[in-house]
Order: sequence, then structure tokens, then C-alpha cells
Amino acid sequence: MDFSAPKFSGLAVYTPGEQPKDKRYLKLNTNESPFPLSPHAQEALKRDDLADLRLYSDPESTELTAALAAHYGLCSDQVLVTNGSDEALAFAFLIFCQNKVRYPAISYGFYRSFASLARIEACEVELKEDFSIDPADYFDSDCPVVIANPNAPTGLALPRCAIEEILRRNPGQIVVIDEAYVDFGAESAVPLIARYPNLVVVGTFSKSRSLAGGRIGFALSSKDNIDALKRIKYSFNPYNVNRMSAIVAKAAVEDDAYFRACCAAVAATRERTKTALIERGFGVTDSKANFLFAAHPAIDGETLYLELKKRGVLVRFLKGERLRPYVRVSVGSDADMERFLAEVDAITASCPCLSSQNHV
Repeated sequence: MDFSAPKFSGLAVYTPGEQPKDKRYLKLNTNESPFPLSPHAQEALKRDDLADLRLYSDPESTELTAALAAHYGLCSDQVLVTNGSDEALAFAFLIFCQNKVRYPAISYGFYRSFASLARIEACEVELKEDFSIDPADYFDSDCPVVIANPNAPTGLALPRCAIEEILRRNPGQIVVIDEAYVDFGAESAVPLIARYPNLVVVGTFSKSRSLAGGRIGFALSSKDNIDALKRIKYSFNPYNVNRMSAIVAKAAVEDDAYFRACCAAVAATRERTKTALIERGFGVTDSKANFLFAAHPAIDGETLYLELKKRGVLVRFLKGERLRPYVRVSVGSDADMERFLAEVDAITASCPCLSSQNHV
């Protein structure tokens, strides 16, 4: 018998990327960092910290909040630390969206889930033919706007001036910019916070700071907007960030040189892999994220995903008519991407219609 509340029976649940338990696969499907946690962060945990796990964590994540504020040139009361950026986004949907929300129809799949959970209308805006976002589609909106920049799964990014124009044209609406992938080559909207009280920027430690398993995210905005987000947090889970993750994340923020080196390495590997795929006949978007969005005219995305999986390589295939030709490939180490390309060559070599395009 189902005892769940009927109002939640139709929730648009999010489907995470595959997380194999046997670790046999090369995982290029969930945009995790190929690099280990910062050495400074690895050294941050001490035996006393483990002993203190018997105590509740600091509900304000005071030291991590201060470190993020210093890093971004903000005050501590303009920062909220959350359990992954998903929590920050969920809080924003709940507190700022009264009846509906506007976001791209092809974007982070969790937006639909958050709208469903908040029981608000999802106004999904189609992308342009080239998968880019048209800023004008978000001018003079009658509801809050949420944009991932760079967008997922395309990796395409809007310049800061386009984000500013969206903010300027929506003085009465909150605009949430989800910057999960911004560190790999896009322009952050954080410098606009001082001029636009309707801006909320959401970030994560999962990608560029190698802490996907630590579940650390954050929101940056005006004090008033952060206070509003805190009303949801303190109605849901005051102790939302565990002690160990907060300590490690603070150290990761402070190790700026390592962070920048890792981001630069990922971006360089991304560009080399993009070039190699184009040479093999693939169409690839101009990604500014830590993944590539690629399609071959002679093999559909699901087939390529399944063939790669047979060979021990996981990429992401996302359902949808426009997405069907594509796979999203996380950028791993140079060795990871060499193996990925070798497996692509093996697949295309076994397909007669592609044999003339092989690069072995």
C-alpha cells in the first residue's frame, strides 16, 4: 500500500549519472575532477577533528563562509554555504519562486525537479538552433529566471555583459546564475552582485575543487537575499554541512594556486580532445565547462554510449529529441582521454560507414 501524500505522486524526479560500485569503468559521465583533492586540504584534517564528530557542526559554517567571502571579495553575510549547490538551488526555487520559474528547456535536469517539488509552473525556453541561450528570451520576465552558465549539457557560456543585460531588464525578478562549471573558462557574474540586488550566484566545490563527495555548495548575493535563503535552510536542516567537509573545503579555497592549475589543465585537455574529435568527424560545441558535448553524423548518441560502456568507458547519454545525437563526455586526465579516443576509434572501425574516417 502506498502511504505517500498524493500531492507528491507526480514529482519530476532527477536521474543521477551512473555510479558503478565495482569501479571497473573509466567514469567520464558525471563531470568529476580527474585530480585529487588539494594537498593543503588533504592535510587539513587532524585527529581532534575526527574526535569532534560527536558534536554538531557549526550551522553557519563560519570559517568556510569567511574564506569564500574573502575569495570573492564579499562580506560574510553575502555568503551561504550549503550541502552541494543542489541545496542552494532548491532553497532558491522555494523562497523566490511564487507561481512559476523560467529556465532553458535544455539545461540542468534538476531544475524541472525543483520546480515540481516547489509545485510551481516551469516555463522552459527553447535554445537556439546552435544550442546557445538567447538572452532576449529572458528580458522582462514575469517570474524568476534560472540560467546555468556555462549551460549543461552543452557547455556553452554567455558573456558577463549578456548576464548583466538580463539582470538590468528584470529589476523586479530574482535571476539565479548557476556557475557550477564557470571555473573552466567562462566569465563569472559575481562582480555584478554589488550593482544588482536581484542577482544570486550559485557555485559548487564538486567540479573545480575535487570535492564532489564532500557535498559543498554555496550561494552569493546581497545580505537580504542570503537571509531569505537562510529562512528555508533553518526551516529544513540547520546543520546542513558536516564538520569534515567544512574544514577540507576551507583549505581548498585557500589553496588557490592548486585550484587554478587544475582548472587550466582540464581546459587544456578539453581543447585537445575537442580537436581530436573534430578530426574524427564529430561536431563539438564550444564548451567552457569540464565536459564536451559531441555528436557524429553517422552514429547516434545512445549507440555510442552503449558501445563505449561495453568497452568499460562511461559517458552520459541524455534523452530528448534534440539531444539524441549527442553524448556528454567529462574531461578526465590526458591518459583518460587517450583511452576514450582509442575506444571511439575501435567503435568507428567496426562500423563500415565510418571506416574511412578512422584515426587509429
